Amino acid sequence: MPIYPNFYQTLTPCPVVELRGYAAANGLKGRLFAYLDFNGPTGTARDGLAEGMLALAIEQKKLAPGQPIIEAVSGPFATALTLAGLTAGHPVVLVMPEDAPALRQENLLRLGAQIQHSPARSGLAGARAMAAQTAAANGWYDNNPEYHRRVTGPAILQNIAREGASLVDAITVGVGSAGTVTGVGETIKAWTNDVRIVAVEPFECQALTGGVTGPHNIPDIGFGLVPKNFNSYVVDNVAAVSSKDAQRAAQQVLRTDAIPASASAGAALHAAAKLVANGISRSALAVFSGRQNLL
Repeated sequence: MPIYPNFYQTLTPCPVVELRGYAAANGLKGRLFAYLDFNGPTGTARDGLAEGMLALAIEQKKLAPGQPIIEAVSGPFATALTLAGLTAGHPVVLVMPEDAPALRQENLLRLGAQIQHSPARSGLAGARAMAAQTAAANGWYDNNPEYHRRVTGPAILQNIAREGASLVDAITVGVGSAGTVTGVGETIKAWTNDVRIVAVEPFECQALTGGVTGPHNIPDIGFGLVPKNFNSYVVDNVAAVSSKDAQRAAQQVLRTDAIPASASAGAALHAAAKLVANGISRSALAVFSGRQNLL
């Protein structure tokens, strides 16, 4: 058993697990797999992403030792970035609307982040603009799918490549900032066009297809807009999954395969299972980017 230089080195490569229990319980004739990317401190894929983005920035000489990291974010990625930044010796400044939930702000301050407020009326777009402006003079600001091109995509490819062919013919990915689906899609499509890349969004918030956007209960995906990172050229189709179906899938895979999938992971799983059930896919892989807390 190796001794790792830090905790983040244990996060990748992530395991791929066959969901035999879930497939059997749903009478599926094909095979289902899950890429489990949720073993960091926040229980989401954002832990590896945060540390990986910092490593890339240092490698590209965009981030100097001790330089502040400035980001417009307040969800799980805010926590992941705060932890990754502080453990690497970088102050973390989070820009968020002034009406962001008070408890979330308190938790981030307790972890050691600094918070800068943008006007509530300008929303997340205003926070991003302020972060970019502040970073231009005082720190580093970036958010791109390069990490997934270098890490997530190749890790999945290594798991599914079998003697020049692919173990799966479809990969389903929930879309939040779209870094994962773009990075994975670009990697897989560079290798083969025989694997379908499916972007998953909430049924109640169908921004990717130009549909109606509204509130939903699938945290971490479905932000109500088409993210700037979204590369539609590597996405074969978009699947809309209701909050109810996502939550049901997450609870079922916990019972059948002992995997504590989050609702966003459940959405990706439901989309993958539907492809197999409808005969579109013989073998599908769902990217699980979050876990639920059972305690």
